[in-house]
Amino acid sequence: MPFESLATHGTTAGRSICQGSSSRRRCHACLLDLFAGRRQLIVYRAFFEPGVHGWPEHACIGCSLGADQVSHLAHLNARDTTLVYASRAPQADIARLKAHMGWEKIPWYTITDSFDTDFGVDEWHGHNAFIRDGDRVFRTYFINSRGDEAMGTVWSYLDMTALGRQESWEDSPQGYPQTRPYKWWDWHELYVPGATIDPAWDRVSEAGESAFRDKRDG
Repeated sequence: MPFESLATHGTTAGRSICQGSSSRRRCHACLLDLFAGRRQLIVYRAFFEPGVHGWPEHACIGCSLGADQVSHLAHLNARDTTLVYASRAPQADIARLKAHMGWEKIPWYTITDSFDTDFGVDEWHGHNAFIRDGDRVFRTYFINSRGDEAMGTVWSYLDMTALGRQESWEDSPQGYPQTRPYKWWDWHELYVPGATIDPAWDRVSEAGESAFRDKRDG
């Protein structure tokens, strides 16, 4: 889909859309805040609120299954991309749910305005992807219905973003960030922005790529 400025939806990047997920403070976050300083943002609208099957002990069964599949977010964050969940439930209920279900690492916000209506997730779950250019925010992609079933891995999230996996094999426009495959991978606790590749991993990944090429060309 073409990039859509938030003005298309009558929404601005600075508009307060939801209550913050921080356990240390109760704040109001605008869409820009949800990026957490990164360039891209994916917002999943999860159904957890009065009237939803399972409330208040559980979120929607389908949304819960999806949350169980979310991979470690450090890998996604390393590609300058943030994933958050958003629901209508108050923060106290969301914090309780996250602790009960083991979802503490998923940033989860409370929708307090018309975000869900503006972006097509008021009646059904869905993922909206955004990119920012400074303080300007654009909606770049939308996945819902059965498309959500494939989500959860770092690859599925990156593939729905405007910048993709940011790897050199992709046919991306001039100026898009790109690195060679495998080289940016790391253990989830060791990512450091701008760090050079571990020489040992460089050798291992080179050997693997060489073996794949030999098999393909052999």
